[in-house]
Amino acid sequence: MKAWWSGVFIIAFSAVTLAQSAEPAQHTAKNSRTTHRARKTDEPSLAEQMKELREQLATQQQQIQQLQNQLATRDQQIQQALQVANEANSRASAADQRASEAQSTGSDAKTQVEALNTSVSDVKSSNQTLAMTVESTQKQVAATTQEPTSIRFKGITISPTGSFIAAETVWRQRGIGADIDTQFTGIPFSGASNAHLSEFNATGRQSRLALLGEGKIGSYIARAYYEADWLSAGTTSNDNQSNSYTMRQRQLFGQIATDSGWTFTGGQMWSLATETLHGLDNRTEALPQTIDPQYHVGFTWERQYGARIVKSFDKKLWLGAALEEPQTLNVGGGGIANTVVFQQTGNLAGVYNNQANYSYNLAPDVIGKVAFEPGWGHYELFGIARFFRDRVYPNATGTSNSAAGAFNDTRTGGGLGANLRMPVVPQKLDFAFHILAGDGVGRYGDSTLADVTLRPDGTFAPIRGGSSLTSLEFHATPRLDVVAYYGIDYDQRQIYDLGGGKFVGYGRPTLATSGCDVEVAPAAGAGNSVLSSSTSTPASCSPDIRDMQEATLGYWFDIYRGSRGRLRQAVQYSHFMKDTWRGTGGSPQADDNMVWTSFRYYLP
Repeated sequence: MKAWWSGVFIIAFSAVTLAQSAEPAQHTAKNSRTTHRARKTDEPSLAEQMKELREQLATQQQQIQQLQNQLATRDQQIQQALQVANEANSRASAADQRASEAQSTGSDAKTQVEALNTSVSDVKSSNQTLAMTVESTQKQVAATTQEPTSIRFKGITISPTGSFIAAETVWRQRGIGADIDTQFTGIPFSGASNAHLSEFNATGRQSRLALLGEGKIGSYIARAYYEADWLSAGTTSNDNQSNSYTMRQRQLFGQIATDSGWTFTGGQMWSLATETLHGLDNRTEALPQTIDPQYHVGFTWERQYGARIVKSFDKKLWLGAALEEPQTLNVGGGGIANTVVFQQTGNLAGVYNNQANYSYNLAPDVIGKVAFEPGWGHYELFGIARFFRDRVYPNATGTSNSAAGAFNDTRTGGGLGANLRMPVVPQKLDFAFHILAGDGVGRYGDSTLADVTLRPDGTFAPIRGGSSLTSLEFHATPRLDVVAYYGIDYDQRQIYDLGGGKFVGYGRPTLATSGCDVEVAPAAGAGNSVLSSSTSTPASCSPDIRDMQEATLGYWFDIYRGSRGRLRQAVQYSHFMKDTWRGTGGSPQADDNMVWTSFRYYLP
């Protein structure tokens, strides 16, 4: 590249020089021809001119050589400068790299120092936390050893959760001859002698014994719960509503819960139809806060055998299904001429009470339920499917005892219900509403009205009806709750007109009602004694119940609540109304006023 540029420079320089030399020569020659004759003797010779030209050319060649030497020297200097610059750049890059490495090393060292300081701080904090934890654990161990709230047995925790001792009383304006547990449908009409006598009873039978056992089995939690009280009568224990065999078995179930939200429960428990406070969890049932162990008119419940499965979805939505113990409580109405069979008294050898009736059940009651907690309130929808069966003897009429043409008949009933519970004023006022409506759901209402009636051919007809309960619970202070409830249980009139003034079914207008408000004397005792061991029953008084209503106001006050347990005192007032379907003497009513008191100590 250098030689090429040198050659170009020489050729260009030579061309310029020759051009400059030729122009004076041509000009001289022209002038010479013009003035040849005049100045012939003054012109230099050609040889002299050639000599001069050679000298000029030699001088130019020397100049060119000098220029070439200067260019070569300059190229060499440039090359050396480029080499020096490259070396400088290399050294600068290396220096930059070393500076970056040094900076990175410094940052890493700084980071390591900071991390080390953080680790030291964490260790100090962990040591302090560990010391506090050890101290707290030692205190807990000491407290548990000296004052245990539960018992550890082979990996199972056993606690008396829900146990209490109760001292309670009841006063009724119209006596029904009952302990604190009220038979709502037994409220007397004014024609009964006990309607004119008040009653006062005191008892500790609602005292409760409860045991909860829990243990971890891998990813499962196993539970068993037992709950009992003494509110049963051995001669009338039955399967109708609370499976109340002496000693009264309230709840007795086992349960498996998984981490994925599945819960499987089997045994005696509250019905899935009963409202719960959280999801569909057992032992969170939303019971009316009443002293009366029959709870409240309009409350939907059973406490019976069930097999239940529940799935929780993100603790916001729950789906549940259950198979539960069935019973057909009673047949309302009547008026048919033929014979039907659907129940019998219990078989003592089969450990059923021979003073109570048990229906021939075709299948268990089926209940499905969904609960939803969006973040404000608790909401439930549920459905109940029931199956009723009887055997009809169409030719067993009057004095005839013919079984000819006998047949079994099955009818399906059921209903839909909803529960909602809302904190109208958070931590202060809760509002709740419950409703159940359907055909043949009387057993699930608190008053246990009739489930079915009879058609003219003797087959069952489920009675349409339902229950409703409205609740207000005011948390006046952390120690005082004031409650108010209103509820109704209802059975619809369901009759079949046979013509000629004859009717079959429930709520027949031909039923006698004229004597319900006319008092009669009870039967006299032995001899001439005027004493009687039984109350009088009004004559001409056999109406079918249309509805039961109850309004309640009460409070619960915590005298003490702490590590030693809970001491509570309560008073409840309730007003009852019993309405009937119109019969031959109108629609008689019965009412009653009742007051309960309670003093309870709950185990911690």
